Amino acid sequence: MGWGGILMGAFIGLSGVGLMTAGVVWKGRAARPFAASRARTMARREYVRHLRRAADQVISEARRSAGEGEPAIVTVEAVVRMTRERYGYDEVERRHAAAVLRLRFEHGRCAVDCVTDAYG
Repeated sequence: MGWGGILMGAFIGLSGVGLMTAGVVWKGRAARPFAASRARTMARREYVRHLRRAADQVISEARRSAGEGEPAIVTVEAVVRMTRERYGYDEVERRHAAAVLRLRFEHGRCAVDCVTDAYG
């Protein structure tokens, strides 16, 4: 192993140490958006995703708790409550929850065995 190998090893080692130092210094910066408009967009997407998950969870919970031959009762208020409790939102608009519940109701073919107040 000559000087070329030693220098190459030192270069690779110092590059690795430099990258690790940069990672420690700038930890998490790539995950945070730089622009406020991007942060608002991401927050809206997350809000809708959490509403969708809450609606799916409420529908499946209502189906499990319904008796044999009974329709599952899915309410907008249950979606609002689930979103607040599980995902920690202080404000959940009822009209948003109703819109998402209507979408998930139609997507999950719930008209066969479910009843909802989202259309009222």
